Amino acid sequence: MATKLTTLAPRIGRFDTRVAAVPEKTVDPHYATPAHRAWRAAVIERSGGRCQDPTCRSPGRRGIRLFADHIHEIKDGGALLDPANGLARCGACHSRKTIAERAARMARPT
Repeated sequence: MATKLTTLAPRIGRFDTRVAAVPEKTVDPHYATPAHRAWRAAVIERSGGRCQDPTCRSPGRRGIRLFADHIHEIKDGGALLDPANGLARCGACHSRKTIAERAARMARPT
């Protein structure tokens, strides 16, 4: 005799399907230093107000929020305050690059 699953619904509790909770985001204290602020201002000023990412989908836009991004991430050994290691990126390009770098870092064997 077949039993309907709907009769079991009250007996089955809900459970959290996440493997692990996402940790709270913490900001590195370096980003609040005057030296980093000066580096960020120099990188963005050098850009002329435009995204410098070579893969930007709208490179000519002006008046957008720009992020001073490390070309070689600090976690991967990039120079902390070297202006040559900085590139001004729009939000979309910054997110795309950060996600790709994080995925590549996580794929590397430890």
